[in-house]
Amino acid sequence: MHRVNLDQDTFNSQVFLFASFGIGLVAPDGLILAVNPAVERILGYSEEEIKGERFGCFFHPDETVKNIDDLKRIMKENETEVQLEKRYVRKDGETVWALLSVRVFRNTDGSPHHYIAQVIDISKQKETEIRLQETVERYTSLKKYNHDAILSFDLKGKIINGNAMAEKLTGYKIETELRGKKLADLIGRPNVERILADALHDNTVEREIDTLVGKDAQVIEVLTSIAPIFVNSQNIGFYLICKDISEQRRLVVAKEAAEATNKAKSEFLAMMSHEIRTPMNGVIGMTELLLDGQLSEEQRDYIEVIRNSGETLLSIINDILDISKIESGRSELQEETFELRKIIKDSLSVVSKKADEKSVGMAYTINHDVPDYIYGDAERLKQVLMNLLGNAVKFTPSGKISIEVQKAKGNQLLEFIVTDTGIGIPPNRLEDIFEPFSQIDSFMSRRHDGTGLGLAISRKIVGLMGGTIYAESDGKSGSTFHFTIRLNEKTVEDIKEDEHVSSSIDSANILIAEDNAINTLVLKKMLERMGHRVSVVLNGEEVIEAATKKSFDIIFMDIHMPVLNGLEATRVIKKKLASEKKPRIVAVTANALKGDREKCLDAGMDDYISKPVKLEVLKEILKQHAPKARTTKLVN
Repeated sequence: MHRVNLDQDTFNSQVFLFASFGIGLVAPDGLILAVNPAVERILGYSEEEIKGERFGCFFHPDETVKNIDDLKRIMKENETEVQLEKRYVRKDGETVWALLSVRVFRNTDGSPHHYIAQVIDISKQKETEIRLQETVERYTSLKKYNHDAILSFDLKGKIINGNAMAEKLTGYKIETELRGKKLADLIGRPNVERILADALHDNTVEREIDTLVGKDAQVIEVLTSIAPIFVNSQNIGFYLICKDISEQRRLVVAKEAAEATNKAKSEFLAMMSHEIRTPMNGVIGMTELLLDGQLSEEQRDYIEVIRNSGETLLSIINDILDISKIESGRSELQEETFELRKIIKDSLSVVSKKADEKSVGMAYTINHDVPDYIYGDAERLKQVLMNLLGNAVKFTPSGKISIEVQKAKGNQLLEFIVTDTGIGIPPNRLEDIFEPFSQIDSFMSRRHDGTGLGLAISRKIVGLMGGTIYAESDGKSGSTFHFTIRLNEKTVEDIKEDEHVSSSIDSANILIAEDNAINTLVLKKMLERMGHRVSVVLNGEEVIEAATKKSFDIIFMDIHMPVLNGLEATRVIKKKLASEKKPRIVAVTANALKGDREKCLDAGMDDYISKPVKLEVLKEILKQHAPKARTTKLVN
């Protein structure tokens, strides 16, 4: 055996000098008497800088044991050694974690004679420990606060652990009921067997698990994910992550039900529009034909009453359809460049007759910086103005009504101000009047007609046009309505040239495809009085047969017809006939819902008019589509 001749003092000296851990000698009062080179390396100070300092001088300021007195307090009388994890502050300012072991050597009377301190740098171990703790805490937080249920299970299919959501979803307590339970009780044995056999290499396994059975045998719809658990590169189990989609499923069902309701509502509106407008076409159309003939003054008065009543009823129908379309999101703006002044004049002219009857003056003012032409939906703007002007005339027994137009909000908006000197609106009703079916006077005592939809529709339209609307009134001396729309300035050059035809129209061969006898009679008489040759068919097949056997200039096509509807008939005619033989096809329909016009044009129709057909509208259609009319290029 090899022996090393080394006396104890030499051995102790070499240990002190060359040990990898720090060693220090501390006096009973905490004065540092000596340190080895390892302490210098750990703290970054030289021996001369350390000697003479007090125990605890290099501790981190947040440490609870700060000096020798604190150390004495935590060491019991019969204890000779204590171990502490401490943070030191190096000379360069860095924090060092160390395991501090302090041993006390006592006098015969038990009082401390000196202390030997050992300092082992554990910064790397501590950093690893902190990272591990952070990982554990993140994992714990993920499980605890995850909105999905998470269950871990081993390779035997037994549940190891779960989070709070798993407890909530299944109804089982984690500690007393879930741990050790067979996962097959929740998702079925076949699913567990597939996971254990295939989940590592087949990520489609999870798609087959769509339900989970809870404590009360309640079947819960879930969306499932599977994640393997690896420790030291070895698969030891899996995570089952389940998202409860029962509520989403209920929402989907509710959404589908709402969509079905909306569809039914749309179909009901279309049906009501058709069913009401069809007889109204007869009433208004026949009165127009009668008024165009020779009548006594008394007869003309009676028929005017019938026509006005029909127009009023039609206006109510339009209001109801309009508010329904806007509220269900089926109303869109039809924007184009138009002359603002013309729209205002047209709106005033509509109500001017009633205003004249009451000797109510009407005027408008457009500020000098307002452009002549703007881009927007002219018809919708006119609709809002006519609603406001109609109300102003209705509620103004005498006085005047005015429109003022000016720029607003940094020239980004155009503001319209409609003022009247009428009966006013109670201040507490200024917001209520924009609600559907709202009336200033009660039903039993009301003195003014109307549906109470005009202002509600106006607010919806103004909102679509990027603006707002509100009213001002003291309830005594008139009312003022303000509304704004987006301002998009244009010039006359922005208006495309349109091809207009003169009022001189040659006699045309016209085919009416209509299964309703009254509608046929009205349209036929109107066209014949204008000098056109008119033929009639009753369904889609007949119109195809007629169009292929005889040449027609225009076909007025009803959409809803027996045997074959107007859309299908149009497609067949457009496909069968050569370009030079194709007639112009104009849809005539009682529908007035969004998308109806587009459907007709998509089917190949050339234009679209709604029932009841007005004589003036019919004349405009013929001007555009009748053959051999003289054409000129005009600029709007």
